[in-house]
Parts: sequence; structure tokens; C-alpha cells
Amino acid sequence: QVQLVESGGGLVQAGGSLRLSCAASGGIFSNYVMGWFRQAPGKEREFVAAIARSGYTTYYADSVKGRFTISRDNAKSTVSLQMNSLKPEDTAVYYCAARGSVMWNTMNYDTRPGEYGDWGQGTQVTVSS
Repeated sequence: QVQLVESGGGLVQAGGSLRLSCAASGGIFSNYVMGWFRQAPGKEREFVAAIARSGYTTYYADSVKGRFTISRDNAKSTVSLQMNSLKPEDTAVYYCAARGSVMWNTMNYDTRPGEYGDWGQGTQVTVSS
């Protein structure tokens, strides 16, 4: 089990950028595939991006591909989400999540939230038009 704490959310104008960070503790960070999810009011939680244990492989939702970049630093037990060209429809609470994996350089491309066992408390991102 790993504890996750997100930071970096805020209010930004459309077209702007934000960088979210997630700090992990209490577990061996490099044992986990890390993911970012988001949930807008009245909507289900949806997958945004994921990164393999080594950082070698990443995967994105079509809605953010080319605009968002996920990265990790196993030495610092952190995962980040760089968000560029933000749109009002990106407004949501963003969650960091972890799931154990035996694969180092690749990962199971399962985007279901239920596959992730550990979650942060979320950070609000609001994009104004």
C-alpha cells in the first residue's frame, strides 16, 4: 500500500498550462504503475494517463494526447502531469493512483479506476474560457 498526495492544481485560462505533482510514501514506489484520473461534476471518474514502473512506457486518453505529459522520478517517489493547451473541458478534480505490476518497462493498458488500489485525495483544476 502507498499513500499519495497531489499538488499543483488551480485556476488557469484556456490555453494555459499547469503541472500536477503526486508524492508517494509508505511503499516501494517503483513497484507501481502510476496513473492520473479526473472527475468532473456529475461525471464518472475517467482515465487520463499512465506510466510504467520504469517510466519507459506511457499511455494517454485520446482527449489529452499531445497536450498532457506524464513522467515519474523513482528516486524521489513522485509522478507528474504536465498539462498544456488546457481547455475548459479539462476542468475536474485530478487524482493520482497506483497499481502494482510485475512488468518493468511496459504495462497492462487497463484504464478502469477499479484496477488501481491506492488513490490520493485529489486536486482541483479549473480552466476558464
